[in-house]
Amino acid sequence: MYAVVKIGSYQYKVSEGDTIEVNRLEGEKEQSLTLDKVLLFSDGKDIRIGQPYLDDVKVTAKLIDDVLGAKTVAFKFRRRKSSAKKIGNREKLTALNITKIAF
Repeated sequence: MYAVVKIGSYQYKVSEGDTIEVNRLEGEKEQSLTLDKVLLFSDGKDIRIGQPYLDDVKVTAKLIDDVLGAKTVAFKFRRRKSSAKKIGNREKLTALNITKIAF
């Protein structure tokens, strides 16, 4: 059984017990969240697709912690100018544990 949920502007395929990292969400540690923007649901036998969302399917997740993503490096180099610039960034993410998919 899995579902496709929309969080922010991204879509994630989730199953019960999965841990996903999404853009930073407001909330406290160990807080329970209900994700109601479910785009697709499958229980193995049939697939239901929302128009745009499914009203009768809810995904419950537990907020684990705020984490930092992988480091990305941007390097700008100008030839023959003896100029180079290196910039690094780590995105701020929130880890969610999917506890239940209710339909």
